[in-house]
Amino acid sequence: MRSQRQATAGRGRWRVGATAWWCWAAVVLGHLLTCARAGLLETNPGLAYNFYAKTCPNLDNIVRTVTWQQVAANPALAGRLLRLHFHDCFVNGCDASILLDVAQSEKTAGPNLSVGGYEVIDAIKTQLEQTCPGVVSCADIVALAARDAAVSYQFKASLWQVETGRRDGTVSLASNTGALPSPFAGFNGLLTSFSNRGLNLTDLVALSGAHTIGVASCSSVTPRLYQGNATAVDPLLNAAYAKTLMNTCPNPSPAGSTVNLDGGTPVKFDSSYFVNLQKNQGTLASDAALMQNAAAAQMVQDLTNPIKFYAAFSMSMKKMGRVDVLTGTKGQIRKQCRQVGS
Repeated sequence: MRSQRQATAGRGRWRVGATAWWCWAAVVLGHLLTCARAGLLETNPGLAYNFYAKTCPNLDNIVRTVTWQQVAANPALAGRLLRLHFHDCFVNGCDASILLDVAQSEKTAGPNLSVGGYEVIDAIKTQLEQTCPGVVSCADIVALAARDAAVSYQFKASLWQVETGRRDGTVSLASNTGALPSPFAGFNGLLTSFSNRGLNLTDLVALSGAHTIGVASCSSVTPRLYQGNATAVDPLLNAAYAKTLMNTCPNPSPAGSTVNLDGGTPVKFDSSYFVNLQKNQGTLASDAALMQNAAAAQMVQDLTNPIKFYAAFSMSMKKMGRVDVLTGTKGQIRKQCRQVGS
């Protein structure tokens, strides 16, 4: 009886401790996001919180419901939708140009061949057009779905509020995707790519944390493992982890084969990505590059703390979501996200 009471008490203490931890996390995040909120709208007056409050009041609920249903059926969609938003914003800004099905479009370019989640955006758009036709942009749907798929679904709560009011672009060219950071890039190349989009070192490290979920093509990894027919492991890569990668990505790897970006918890949005980096277990060369700069390496250390990671990631996602947006009378509101409106 005594041991049973002790066990029960221990479980009780754990529940209280877990609850207190999450309450503290909510306070920390709420403080950081609220303090920064005042300055966000000043940088992009065309964006606003609750932009569709009067014109499409059920927007958030519709996006969340459809996204959660789809991710529940296919957990891989979480990483795909997060990556979709990133790849959209880095090419021509956050204008949903990546969704367009036109000749030589962005989605046909090499870096985007492994991007997915388009069917989720289509499903959300279909419901929104029935509820509030011609009102919500595809660009805003992409931003909302990225948050709800990767973060809100896991925590059953939104860690940040998405600014809305974006409009959709009309141009999508594969030739513009050179703005995307390369998986083979060194630190200076990464920082330049981010700087070109108005993002800084903090954003680079925080947003790299998106690699805590999702997959990469084996073709993005094999240059770290082989040279021609011979094994040649990148000296920045942990030897044991290299063997794990080789098992998933043999030489040659089948076309379309993929590997988890986070070898430990590939479908859980957490701070393990940064822990992995400190063990030289970053999957991509661009992941390992973060440890080659003293300031970036210090940020990696800081973001192994999940509370700090969630806060930093939230702020950098908001910042990325404002890159070269179309607002006001610029762009258009597409009826179908894959087609330019007439």
